[in-house]
Amino acid sequence: MSNALSRRDLLKASGLVLMLGQAELASGASILAVRVWPAADYTRVTIESDTALRTHQTFVEQPPRLAVDIEGIELNAALRELVGKVRSDDPYIVGVRVGQFNATTVRLVLDLRQAVKPQVFNLAPVLSGQSQFQHRLVLDLYPVAQLDPLEALIAEHVPGDKKSKDALDELIAKQLPKNTSPAPSAAQTTAPTTTPTPASPTAPTVATAPPPAPISKPSNPSAKSSTPEPSYDRFVVVALDAGHGGEDPGAIGPNGTKEKDVVLQMAHRLKERINDTVLKTKNGQLPLRAFLTRDADFFLPLHVRVQKAQKVQADLFISLHADAFLTPQARGASVFALSQGAASSAAARWMANKENGADAIGGLNLKVQDKTVQRALLDMSTTAQINDSMKLGNEMLGQIRRVGKLHKPQVEQAGFAVLKAPDIPSLLVETAFISNPDEEALLNSEGYQVKLTEALMRGIENYFLRNPPLARNRST
Repeated sequence: MSNALSRRDLLKASGLVLMLGQAELASGASILAVRVWPAADYTRVTIESDTALRTHQTFVEQPPRLAVDIEGIELNAALRELVGKVRSDDPYIVGVRVGQFNATTVRLVLDLRQAVKPQVFNLAPVLSGQSQFQHRLVLDLYPVAQLDPLEALIAEHVPGDKKSKDALDELIAKQLPKNTSPAPSAAQTTAPTTTPTPASPTAPTVATAPPPAPISKPSNPSAKSSTPEPSYDRFVVVALDAGHGGEDPGAIGPNGTKEKDVVLQMAHRLKERINDTVLKTKNGQLPLRAFLTRDADFFLPLHVRVQKAQKVQADLFISLHADAFLTPQARGASVFALSQGAASSAAARWMANKENGADAIGGLNLKVQDKTVQRALLDMSTTAQINDSMKLGNEMLGQIRRVGKLHKPQVEQAGFAVLKAPDIPSLLVETAFISNPDEEALLNSEGYQVKLTEALMRGIENYFLRNPPLARNRST
C-alpha cells in the first residue's frame, strides 16, 4: 500500500457526518472505557470492552499515523471520549480521529508527532483484587530511537552552557564499565507485524491537539550550578523505583488514595535529597545522583525497571510501595530483600506474589518479550547482591523505626522479581499499609512523607559510609 493511497483512504470523507442509526449497526462488543497514558518512554492507549476485540492495523510513515480497525463494535460515547483524552504535551500523539467505518467496524486513526514502533495487543480480564479490568485492547507507541537512561541522567547534571557532545561522551565513557554495553529493553524488541486495513475507509473527523510541550519533569534544585563537577571521578547512582503506575494503581486505600501516586511523590522527594548530597568517605568526596525508573504516571514492566537500573550502572536500587493487606488492622513499614530460596515468612511470600502480579494488571505484551529476559528474571540473584541488600535493609530499618512503626523488626526476604539485578543491592520498601485508614492519612501527609524520606536518606548515607562504592569492583 503506497503512502499516497493510504493517506487518500484515511482522509476520504473526513468531514462526513455519521448517519448510521442504531438499527443499522450490528450488535457486538461494548466499549466500557478508554484511557491514555503519555510519557517520555512511550504512550499507551487502552480500550476496555466487555469482550475481546478483533483488530487490523497499519502504520503510515508520512505523515506518521496509526490506523486501527476494530471489528464487531459500534461507536459509542465511551469511544468518542478518546478524542478529548489526548494531552497537548503528549510526546507521540497529535490527535485522534474515530468513526464508524461500516456497520460492524470502527476505525481509529492516531495522528502522530513522530515515527513509532507500535505494539497492538489484547489483555485478558483481571477480575481479582482492587484493580479489576474487563478485556483490554492496548496500543503502545514506542519511539524508533530509544532513550538512553544513562545519557539522560548525565545530561541532567551537566549545565546547558557546558553540554558539548565531547564532554558528555567523556562522562558517559567514564561511567560505563569497559567493553560492555547496556542490554536492550523490552521496548526495543521487534513490534508485531501489522495487517493492512481494508481499502477505501471512511476517515473520521480530525481532533488535533495544539503543538506539544515536552512532558515536564520536576525541577532539580541541585542541578542549577553553572559549572560541571570535574573533581569527581564518578558519581554514585541510586535508582528509585516508584511502584505500579499507569493502568496499575497498586493498592487503593479506604478513602481512595492510590499507591502509585503516593510512592511517586515520595520518589521525587527522595530524588531531591539524594541529588543534594555529597558524601565524604575515606576515598574522597562522592556526589549522589538519583535516577527514577518512572517519573510520571505510566506503567513499566518489572523487568524493564531492573534493566533501567542496570543501564545507568546504579549502585543501589530501591523500590517504593505502600501496600494493602487483607484486614485494615495491618500497620507499619517493612523492608524486603531478595531470597534465593524460600521466603523468610508466609507474609513475605504473599507480598512477593502480590507484587509480582503487577505485570498482569499493568499490561505486559508477552508476545514481544525476549525469552532470555524471561529466563534472567527467574535466575539473576547472587549471594553478594543479597548480602549487600541485607546490609542496606538493616540500615533502612534502623532509621525508619525512629520516625514510625515497623511491621516487622527485621529485613524480610522473598522472590520479588523487581529485586533481581545481580550486580545491584536492591530493596523493596513498604512505606506503610495504605489499607489502614490511619496510615493512609499519614501517606497523604507532607510531614510524614518528609520524615520517611529523611529516614531513607540517612539509611542510604550510612550504608555508603560503611560500604564505600569505590572500594567495590566497579570501573570508573
